[in-house]
Amino acid sequence: CGKSTLLRIIAGLINSTKGSVNKPDTSMGAFVFQDAALLPWRNVQRNAELLMELEDGFSKQERVSRVSSALQQVGLEGFEKSYPHQLSGGMKMRLSLARALVLRPDYLLLDEPLSAVDELTRELLQEEIHSLWKKEKFTAILVTHNVTEAVYLSNRVVVMSPRPGKITHIVDIPFKKRDQKLRSSTKFHKLIGDISGKLRTWK
Repeated sequence: CGKSTLLRIIAGLINSTKGSVNKPDTSMGAFVFQDAALLPWRNVQRNAELLMELEDGFSKQERVSRVSSALQQVGLEGFEKSYPHQLSGGMKMRLSLARALVLRPDYLLLDEPLSAVDELTRELLQEEIHSLWKKEKFTAILVTHNVTEAVYLSNRVVVMSPRPGKITHIVDIPFKKRDQKLRSSTKFHKLIGDISGKLRTWK
Protein backbone atom coordinates (compact mmCIF):
# COMPACT_ATOMS: atom_id res chain seq x y z
CA CYS A 1 0.00 0.00 0.00
CA GLY A 2 3.02 2.30 0.02
CA LYS A 3 3.86 2.64 3.72
CA SER A 4 7.63 2.52 3.19
CA THR A 5 7.29 4.76 0.14
CA LEU A 6 5.51 7.32 2.32
CA LEU A 7 8.39 7.28 4.80
CA ARG A 8 10.89 7.79 1.98
CA ILE A 9 8.89 10.75 0.68
CA ILE A 10 8.89 12.32 4.16
CA ALA A 11 12.64 11.73 4.41
CA GLY A 12 13.23 13.32 1.00
CA LEU A 13 14.74 10.13 -0.43
CA ILE A 14 12.20 10.09 -3.28
CA ASN A 15 9.91 12.76 -4.70
CA SER A 16 6.14 12.56 -4.48
CA THR A 17 4.24 12.68 -7.78
CA LYS A 18 1.30 14.54 -6.23
CA GLY A 19 0.90 16.73 -3.18
CA SER A 20 3.73 17.98 -0.97
CA VAL A 21 5.43 17.45 2.36
CA ASN A 22 5.66 20.50 4.58
CA LYS A 23 8.15 20.57 7.44
CA PRO A 24 10.36 23.26 9.00
CA ASP A 25 13.55 23.90 7.04
CA THR A 26 15.55 23.64 10.25
CA SER A 27 14.14 20.26 11.31
CA MET A 28 16.52 17.31 11.50
CA GLY A 29 15.25 13.82 10.69
CA ALA A 30 16.73 10.33 10.99
CA PHE A 31 15.74 7.02 9.37
CA VAL A 32 15.90 3.54 10.92
CA PHE A 33 15.50 0.83 8.28
CA GLN A 34 14.20 -2.73 8.55
CA ASP A 35 17.75 -3.97 8.09
CA ALA A 36 20.32 -2.52 10.49
CA ALA A 37 22.53 -1.71 7.44
CA LEU A 38 25.77 -1.66 9.40
CA LEU A 39 29.19 -1.41 7.75
CA PRO A 40 30.98 -4.68 8.60
CA TRP A 41 34.47 -3.15 8.54
CA ARG A 42 33.54 -0.52 11.15
CA ASN A 43 33.24 -1.28 14.84
CA VAL A 44 30.26 -0.17 16.95
CA GLN A 45 31.81 3.22 17.72
CA ARG A 46 32.61 3.98 14.08
CA ASN A 47 29.22 2.75 12.82
CA ALA A 48 27.46 5.02 15.31
CA GLU A 49 29.58 7.99 14.16
CA LEU A 50 28.78 7.49 10.47
CA LEU A 51 25.87 9.92 10.04
CA MET A 52 27.74 12.66 11.90
CA GLU A 53 30.70 12.19 9.57
CA LEU A 54 28.38 12.76 6.61
CA GLU A 55 27.07 16.00 8.16
CA ASP A 56 29.13 19.15 8.53
CA GLY A 57 29.86 20.73 11.88
CA PHE A 58 30.63 17.76 14.17
CA SER A 59 34.09 17.74 15.72
CA LYS A 60 35.75 14.45 16.67
CA GLN A 61 35.23 15.26 20.34
CA GLU A 62 31.51 15.90 19.81
CA ARG A 63 31.12 12.67 17.80
CA VAL A 64 32.71 10.65 20.58
CA SER A 65 30.58 12.35 23.23
CA ARG A 66 27.29 11.87 21.36
CA VAL A 67 28.07 8.24 20.53
CA SER A 68 28.92 7.50 24.15
CA SER A 69 25.57 8.94 25.27
CA ALA A 70 23.58 7.12 22.54
CA LEU A 71 25.22 3.74 23.19
CA GLN A 72 24.45 4.10 26.89
CA GLN A 73 20.81 4.91 26.05
CA VAL A 74 20.38 1.75 23.97
CA GLY A 75 22.33 -0.58 26.28
CA LEU A 76 25.48 -1.00 24.18
CA GLU A 77 27.94 0.68 26.51
CA GLY A 78 31.11 -1.44 26.63
CA PHE A 79 30.69 -2.77 23.07
CA GLU A 80 32.36 0.18 21.32
CA LYS A 81 35.18 -1.95 19.86
CA SER A 82 32.96 -4.86 18.75
CA TYR A 83 32.17 -5.46 15.08
CA PRO A 84 28.74 -6.20 13.57
CA HIS A 85 29.46 -9.93 13.13
CA GLN A 86 29.97 -10.15 16.90
CA LEU A 87 26.54 -8.70 17.70
CA SER A 88 23.16 -10.40 18.04
CA GLY A 89 20.22 -9.29 15.91
CA GLY A 90 18.82 -7.23 18.78
CA MET A 91 22.18 -5.56 19.41
CA LYS A 92 22.49 -4.66 15.73
CA MET A 93 19.11 -2.96 15.83
CA ARG A 94 20.10 -1.13 19.02
CA LEU A 95 23.17 0.13 17.18
CA SER A 96 21.02 1.25 14.26
CA LEU A 97 18.87 3.22 16.71
CA ALA A 98 21.94 4.73 18.36
CA ARG A 99 23.30 5.80 14.96
CA ALA A 100 20.05 7.73 14.36
CA LEU A 101 19.84 9.16 17.90
CA VAL A 102 23.30 10.76 17.77
CA LEU A 103 21.83 13.34 15.39
CA ARG A 104 19.30 14.28 18.10
CA PRO A 105 16.57 14.31 15.46
CA ASP A 106 13.35 16.28 15.61
CA TYR A 107 11.62 13.33 13.95
CA LEU A 108 12.48 9.65 13.62
CA LEU A 109 11.22 7.46 10.76
CA LEU A 110 11.08 3.75 11.59
CA ASP A 111 10.49 1.27 8.77
CA GLU A 112 9.63 -2.05 10.47
CA PRO A 113 12.86 -1.93 12.49
CA LEU A 114 11.94 -4.87 14.77
CA SER A 115 10.57 -7.34 12.23
CA ALA A 116 13.75 -9.43 12.04
CA VAL A 117 14.22 -10.11 15.77
CA ASP A 118 12.64 -12.78 17.98
CA GLU A 119 9.46 -12.01 19.93
CA LEU A 120 11.09 -11.53 23.35
CA THR A 121 13.77 -9.21 21.93
CA ARG A 122 11.06 -7.37 20.03
CA GLU A 123 9.11 -6.65 23.22
CA LEU A 124 12.26 -5.48 25.03
CA LEU A 125 13.19 -3.17 22.15
CA GLN A 126 9.64 -1.79 22.04
CA GLU A 127 10.00 -0.84 25.70
CA GLU A 128 13.39 0.75 25.03
CA ILE A 129 12.09 2.73 22.05
CA HIS A 130 9.20 4.01 24.17
CA SER A 131 11.59 5.03 26.97
CA LEU A 132 13.82 6.83 24.46
CA TRP A 133 10.80 8.66 23.03
CA LYS A 134 9.71 9.79 26.51
CA LYS A 135 13.21 11.09 27.24
CA GLU A 136 14.11 12.68 23.90
CA LYS A 137 10.61 13.91 22.89
CA PHE A 138 11.13 13.39 19.14
CA THR A 139 8.22 12.88 16.77
CA ALA A 140 8.20 9.32 15.39
CA ILE A 141 6.45 7.65 12.47
CA LEU A 142 6.55 3.86 12.64
CA VAL A 143 5.65 1.48 9.82
CA THR A 144 4.70 -1.99 11.06
CA HIS A 145 2.52 -4.95 10.12
CA ASN A 146 2.29 -5.91 13.80
CA VAL A 147 -0.93 -4.51 15.31
CA THR A 148 0.18 -5.24 18.88
CA GLU A 149 3.38 -3.28 18.28
CA ALA A 150 1.45 -0.39 16.76
CA VAL A 151 -0.92 -0.17 19.74
CA TYR A 152 1.88 -0.51 22.31
CA LEU A 153 4.17 2.14 20.81
CA SER A 154 1.82 4.69 19.30
CA ASN A 155 -0.28 7.64 20.35
CA ARG A 156 -2.20 7.28 17.08
CA VAL A 157 -2.55 4.37 14.65
CA VAL A 158 -3.18 5.13 10.97
CA VAL A 159 -4.63 2.22 8.96
CA MET A 160 -3.97 2.12 5.21
CA SER A 161 -5.77 0.16 2.51
CA PRO A 162 -4.11 -1.99 -0.17
CA ARG A 163 -3.02 -0.33 -3.40
CA PRO A 164 -3.80 2.32 -4.18
CA GLY A 165 -2.90 3.09 -0.58
CA LYS A 166 -5.41 5.31 1.18
CA ILE A 167 -5.91 6.18 4.84
CA THR A 168 -9.02 4.30 5.93
CA HIS A 169 -8.99 4.79 9.71
CA ILE A 170 -7.19 6.89 12.32
CA VAL A 171 -7.37 5.51 15.85
CA ASP A 172 -6.23 7.49 18.91
CA ILE A 173 -4.51 5.32 21.52
CA PRO A 174 -5.62 6.26 25.07
CA PHE A 175 -2.89 4.56 27.13
CA LYS A 176 -0.52 6.80 29.10
CA LYS A 177 1.75 4.16 30.62
CA ARG A 178 3.36 1.42 28.53
CA ASP A 179 4.59 -1.62 30.46
CA GLN A 180 4.00 -5.35 30.91
CA LYS A 181 0.84 -4.67 32.91
CA LEU A 182 -0.63 -2.92 29.86
CA ARG A 183 0.20 -5.89 27.62
CA SER A 184 -2.03 -8.14 29.74
CA SER A 185 -4.93 -5.70 30.13
CA THR A 186 -8.37 -6.29 28.63
CA LYS A 187 -8.53 -2.76 27.14
CA PHE A 188 -5.21 -3.29 25.35
CA HIS A 189 -6.33 -6.54 23.74
CA LYS A 190 -9.74 -5.14 22.87
CA LEU A 191 -8.14 -2.24 20.99
CA ILE A 192 -5.82 -4.67 19.16
CA GLY A 193 -8.91 -6.65 18.14
CA ASP A 194 -10.75 -3.54 17.00
CA ILE A 195 -7.86 -2.40 14.79
CA SER A 196 -7.32 -5.91 13.45
CA GLY A 197 -11.01 -5.92 12.52
CA LYS A 198 -10.55 -2.72 10.52
CA LEU A 199 -7.77 -4.43 8.58
CA ARG A 200 -10.15 -7.26 7.64
CA THR A 201 -12.92 -5.04 6.30
CA TRP A 202 -11.34 -4.45 2.88
CA LYS A 203 -13.10 -5.99 -0.12
